[in-house]
Amino acid sequence: MTKAKWALVASIFALIGLPLIFLGISLYTGQWYYFLFSLPAGLTAGITGLVTSLVQIQMEKK
Repeated sequence: MTKAKWALVASIFALIGLPLIFLGISLYTGQWYYFLFSLPAGLTAGITGLVTSLVQIQMEKK
């Protein structure tokens, strides 16, 4: 697997996995601030990494 594909996997985990982990923590503790504070960071890191890795994968195909 190339580095760009690993970056794609990491960005998808940041976009989906981290908010799900914090959702579980919030459900367990009842403190919804964990989930709410993880959303902006997860979305920012996930979308930035997703766009960057997809552009890199497209460049490698050419």
